[in-house]
Amino acid sequence: MTVKKAIHDINLELTRTLNDYYSWFDVHSDLLMFKPKVGWSIEQILEHVTLTNYFLLILIRKGKKKAIDLAIPINLEHAISNYEYNLGELDLIDKHKSFVWIRPEHMEPVGDKSVSEIKRIMEEQMNECKEILKEIPNGEGILYKTTMSVNNLGKIDVYQYIYFLCQHAKRHIAQMESVRDEYSRFKIAE
Repeated sequence: MTVKKAIHDINLELTRTLNDYYSWFDVHSDLLMFKPKVGWSIEQILEHVTLTNYFLLILIRKGKKKAIDLAIPINLEHAISNYEYNLGELDLIDKHKSFVWIRPEHMEPVGDKSVSEIKRIMEEQMNECKEILKEIPNGEGILYKTTMSVNNLGKIDVYQYIYFLCQHAKRHIAQMESVRDEYSRFKIAE
């Protein structure tokens, strides 16, 4: 996969992921706040995704700046030609319960934002990712890697971090679907 194709695919994934989330912001309040037997409510999941995005974006911004700085003194074209690109290594991230990972406490939802505020934040975050991709359109993002402890991924580049952000969000769609299913069973049993 070329870097240009990867950037294009990540950009599409950002759009798809945000579009997939829109329907979750509009579910009725009973479902939104329904607390399953195990895990978070949909409202809490939505907040968690934006909290995680917040911390991932700190790393993505820092990585973008360092990648741009590294692109100045080196031959970017040479680096791109020798780069083996594989977003597929991150595809497992979107599967709910596909690996064990204990999230840091600072990514736990606290319930201090309205759903409309969470929606606005998520839109801003996804759009910021798109802007970052525009700022590193020539492959600069491959020049800087940061360790990702989730699922022992090791060092991943700036583009892969943005893709990871999407995969993480998609992972929680499956979790919200499970909450919706449990809610439906609960309503039928009433």
